[in-house]
Amino acid sequence: MRGYGYFNGILHQTFSPLILQRTEYLLFNYMSAKIRAMSEQARTEEIVVFVTAPGEEEAAKIARALVEAKLAACVNIISNIRSIYTWQGNIEDDSELLLIIKTRKNLFDDLSAKVRDLHSYDLPEVIALPIVDGSKEYLKWIGESTGK
Repeated sequence: MRGYGYFNGILHQTFSPLILQRTEYLLFNYMSAKIRAMSEQARTEEIVVFVTAPGEEEAAKIARALVEAKLAACVNIISNIRSIYTWQGNIEDDSELLLIIKTRKNLFDDLSAKVRDLHSYDLPEVIALPIVDGSKEYLKWIGESTGK
């Protein structure tokens, strides 16, 4: 079976390097634009936010406050995670809980401020990840539950 190198050699023998360079450039730009367009189409306005907390009581307090304020549709609390990180020059190894928060991107700043107000850490983890796609009904429910 002949591979890419064989066909690449034939192309270079048949066409001038300038034409090949221009064709590769156009193809690269076309594919880059297609990938960007597909990526933008697939994204939703809903996001998932991760927050860690030192204990069950604090995690529940933050989760309940976010849902009551309609800053989150749902918060899952996962216990027994282990976090190893650097803090103030030391390597720390702690047991924490992870909050997985479903919300909308335009609520992130208010959600983040609320977490900082309620959290005992000097620098709480508050990071957002895009929801690329999901059940239309569930995504709609996130919007409805957060006041959209």
